[in-house]
Amino acid sequence: MELSLIRERWNDVLDALLVQDRITWLAYFDARLADFDGNVLTLDFSDSRKLGAAHEYTQTRLKQQQLLVATVQRVLHIDIEIVEL
Repeated sequence: MELSLIRERWNDVLDALLVQDRITWLAYFDARLADFDGNVLTLDFSDSRKLGAAHEYTQTRLKQQQLLVATVQRVLHIDIEIVEL
């Protein structure tokens, strides 16, 4: 699948994510889809650091990434890994 097709369908992914977990949806709704190499989807958060700063959200972010990966698989039928910039 090409990045352009993922971008076209990203709102479908976000809509499905919203039904499952609003907090995870909030974490990803403004992510920019920066790159996709056929396996790794790179998300760019350089314009918005909602879960950044001095707080530690490693465990929460891992759960959210897992939920996003599962939702992409279910909606777009592709297996991906997530990298965040």
